[in-house]
Amino acid sequence: QVQLVESGGGLVQAGGSLRLSCAASGSVLSIYSMGWYRQAPGEERELVADMDSGGSANYADSVKGRFSISRDNHKHTVFLQMNNLKPQDTGVYYCNAERLFDGHRWLERDYRGQGTQVIVSS
Repeated sequence: QVQLVESGGGLVQAGGSLRLSCAASGSVLSIYSMGWYRQAPGEERELVADMDSGGSANYADSVKGRFSISRDNHKHTVFLQMNNLKPQDTGVYYCNAERLFDGHRWLERDYRGQGTQVIVSS
């Protein structure tokens, strides 16, 4: 059983910063890709940023230059530093892990956390 637990959300004024953290626990030795999705009220879930185990990152155009993703492969953690936040960044942010190795086999599926709320006031 693999679990992802996020932390770091909250309420911030426009222009402020937040740092999200996510840790994977359970039967996991390696994770190919970790990242963040978000879902705004009434909107579909969208990819914010992700990073593979080699350090290659991918960002949504709307957050480029403002958000930075990083991860610790040994601790199975991923972070999202969010700067210059805008009201349109408001939403529930979900940690995602793709393709895990549990010591016996690669699990070809996505795992997702429960989400952490980010609210940016104008």
